[in-house]
Amino acid sequence: MNQTEQFDAIVVGTGISGGWAAKELCENGLKTLVLERGRMVRHIEDYPTMNKDPWEFPNRGPLSSADAEKYHIQRKLNWAPDDSNKHFFVNDLEHPYVQTKRFDWIRGYQVGGRSLTWGRQSYRWSDIDFEANKKDGVSIDWPVRYNDIAPWYDKVELYIGVSGQNLGLKHLPDGKFQPPMKLNCVEEEFQRSVGKKFDDGRLITIGRTAHITDPNANFEGRGVCQNRDRCWRGCPFGGYFSSNSTTLPAAERTGNMTLRPNSIVYEVIYDDRSKKATGVRIVDAATHEKLEFKAKIIFLCASSMASVGILLQSKSNRFPNGLGNDSDALGRGIMDHHYKLGATAKVDGYLDKYYKGRRANGFYIPRFVNLDEKTKRKDYIRGFGFQGTASRSDWSESISEMAYGKDFKDSLLKPGEWQIGATGFGEFLPYDDNRVTLSPTENDQWGLPQLAFDVEFKENEYNMREDIKKEIVAMFKAAGFKDVQSYDETTGPGLGIHEMGGARMGHSPKTSILNKNNQVHAVPNVYVTDGAFMTSSNCVNPSLTYMAFTARAANHAAQQFKAGKFS
Repeated sequence: MNQTEQFDAIVVGTGISGGWAAKELCENGLKTLVLERGRMVRHIEDYPTMNKDPWEFPNRGPLSSADAEKYHIQRKLNWAPDDSNKHFFVNDLEHPYVQTKRFDWIRGYQVGGRSLTWGRQSYRWSDIDFEANKKDGVSIDWPVRYNDIAPWYDKVELYIGVSGQNLGLKHLPDGKFQPPMKLNCVEEEFQRSVGKKFDDGRLITIGRTAHITDPNANFEGRGVCQNRDRCWRGCPFGGYFSSNSTTLPAAERTGNMTLRPNSIVYEVIYDDRSKKATGVRIVDAATHEKLEFKAKIIFLCASSMASVGILLQSKSNRFPNGLGNDSDALGRGIMDHHYKLGATAKVDGYLDKYYKGRRANGFYIPRFVNLDEKTKRKDYIRGFGFQGTASRSDWSESISEMAYGKDFKDSLLKPGEWQIGATGFGEFLPYDDNRVTLSPTENDQWGLPQLAFDVEFKENEYNMREDIKKEIVAMFKAAGFKDVQSYDETTGPGLGIHEMGGARMGHSPKTSILNKNNQVHAVPNVYVTDGAFMTSSNCVNPSLTYMAFTARAANHAAQQFKAGKFS
């Protein structure tokens, strides 16, 4: 590539946010360089395990002992990585970082990032969430409200395809949905029971998920979800949304995108004279060569913590502590969601019923606490929701039986009893002393400083976790389920895979890094639109919100560019 070429825009990262930034900027006519630190992954042709059956993997899928060591942090997820998707997760031995306190950083370094392996649950925020910091006197106030973002939620949902059910809830706004997937018979019974036995507004609905369910819909080459539940391997049908199947091809179709993988951005170049950014510096991941690329607009979408790291490394006479860091807020207020706690139960009956396919979705229980005086809790603020599923067990529950013969063999071919489980996702407050910094002593293999995490749950989070367990147990017992067991695994921030914060939005450069348009206050041609911009965390999955803010910011940048503001 010609390093003297002047691009209109540079987008750093190709995941959920980076793909949307590339699409919107390119469709607005801007010549855009898209930089990805990982390898190239092409839709369909680079999904090597997309159609493999369990018996085609060594050990039917579980990692070997050697691979388990390579992925010793990534595999704390339990559900991944395994032999079917390990190539979409980082090798922890090759990509170390410093944990002053435990932080499980789940990463995917490739074109498409974690859009290839995300959970696809897609929920809107409401004004209850955008106003929460101000109302509770926590951290700083968001500079936007729901009406600012609602049109962009509309745009994103209609483009990516989100299936779900409108509920008319003030705290979980309705959307532009594809037809909802169906609850199975046990989930419907749970839904009826909760509706009858609780009077505080709690309810059960099908999850809102970024899967196409309408076979008559036109999504530019993407097909309807096939209910294979192999999403984390890459979907050859494009049934679920990913950058690789959707936004990056849209950007490419314009002829305005240049995509460069293996490009580790480590610094945004700041010009003291113009008071603007002029480009970025990278290390080529393969050759270790250092290069510079120039542009009039920079979008940081490298993933929350990576974008914070780039800003921290972008030092100059004007910004000795990192680009835009006049407030000393850079790297502070790191958040995640609660994870790895909830309950399981067994369900009697329904042995004459089953379900079709492997639905890549489950039921959802929206937040029902701290919404009004009736639902107020005394031990903590904010709230939580649940994601879960009911299913029938398989032959594996019979392996401990002392049995043999035809009857035993026949029993192995029949589905077992019903079981149900739900996991809580709770809000994590933004504390300024929960932070990420650059390690002064530890570098990575490219000579760049490692990130150091000093993040922990505090009293509000621990009190909420107790209520999460109590409430789901109460709901399962009220439904008449058997052998109800709560669980709360040893964990820490990071495993919710919703790490966010560190370059928060706000009204003033004295307390925040970004303004209401996701621009760095003091360097307005730099935008940050991955999870780093989050000022609070809510309790819902954040990716839909990242996409809406990114689309909004990219269109703002295009308008500013066309008006000559970044010349």
